[in-house]
Amino acid sequence: MTQPTTIGGRPQMPPPGAPAPEMLVAKFRGHARRLGWSAVALVAVAGACGYFYDNLPAPFENWMLLAAAAAIVLLLVLIPFLVWWSRTYTITTRRVIARSGVLARRSRELPHARGYSIDVRRGILQRMWGAGNLTLSNGVDEPLRIVNVPSVDLVHEALVDQVEVSQILAHRDAQGFPHPAGDVPG
Repeated sequence: MTQPTTIGGRPQMPPPGAPAPEMLVAKFRGHARRLGWSAVALVAVAGACGYFYDNLPAPFENWMLLAAAAAIVLLLVLIPFLVWWSRTYTITTRRVIARSGVLARRSRELPHARGYSIDVRRGILQRMWGAGNLTLSNGVDEPLRIVNVPSVDLVHEALVDQVEVSQILAHRDAQGFPHPAGDVPG
């Protein structure tokens, strides 16, 4: 049996009855533009430490300056970076997976075969950066919200294609087409 032809560069479908392997389509994090303030804070703290080190008034000592700088860097730089780094979104040929959490990992999955609506929202700054927010809702579960998606139009198109292909495969396999010779499940 030959592979079905595809239109518009969509992924090829396996022959009827053959298992479709799960493949990675995209893996990404939210847009890193919010970390810009963290970078400014890091440069400001480094500049302030360089200026005030060995130049403090009498009751203060250098270790106090360094402790305050470390606390500011922890709160304004390290924690926002870890929060950004811990949130990943994965799109495969079967599902969308949202994972978050630094110490305790939380994972949420939404299969393409069930179908879902995709809502794209973009603010003014998000349009300037090419980002946006995606809300995936299947009407049963709580909507999956993906915030600050980089290249949101490309991700939206990939999700639409994956939902369409998954529903076509699910419908085709539910029709009970005969299996190719020698490929009968047992």
